[in-house]
Amino acid sequence: MPPIVNPELGLIFWQVVIFGIVLLLLRTFAWKPILSSLKERESSIEGALRMADQAKLEMQELKAGNEKLLAEARMERDRILKEATAVSNQLIEQAKTKATEEGARMIEQAREAIQNEKNAALAEVKGTAAKLSIDIAERILRRELADQPAQQQLVDSYLQEVKLN
Repeated sequence: MPPIVNPELGLIFWQVVIFGIVLLLLRTFAWKPILSSLKERESSIEGALRMADQAKLEMQELKAGNEKLLAEARMERDRILKEATAVSNQLIEQAKTKATEEGARMIEQAREAIQNEKNAALAEVKGTAAKLSIDIAERILRRELADQPAQQQLVDSYLQEVKLN
C-alpha cells in the first residue's frame, strides 16, 4: 500500500485561493447566465403548462359543445321521425277513408244499377205478360164468340153487371 500523503499548509492555502477565484469567476460569468437560462426554462415550462391547461379547458368546452350538438341532432332526428310517422299514418288513414268511400259509392251505384235493371226487367215482364194476356184473351174471345148465341149471352151478362154496380 502506498503511503498517505499529508498536504502542506501552503498547498492548502493556494488551493483555497484558487477555489475562491474560480468561484468568483463562475459566479460572475457562468452563474448568472446559468440562472437566467434556468429562469427562462422555468418560465417557458410554466407557459407551456398554462397553455396545456387552457387547451385542456378548450377541449372540454369543445367536447361539451359537441355533446350538446349531438343531443340536439338526436332530438331533431326524433322529431323528424315522429313527424314522418304522423304524416304516414295520416296518409294511410286518408287512403283507407277514400277507399271506403269509393267502395261505398261503387256499391251504391251497383245497387242502383241492379234496381234499374230489375225495374226494367219487371216492366218488360209486365209488358210481355200484358201482351200475352191480351193475345190469350183475344184468342179465347174469338173462339167463344165465334157463334151468335154466345155473343148475345156475353152482352147480357155485361149488362147485368153494369146494372148491379
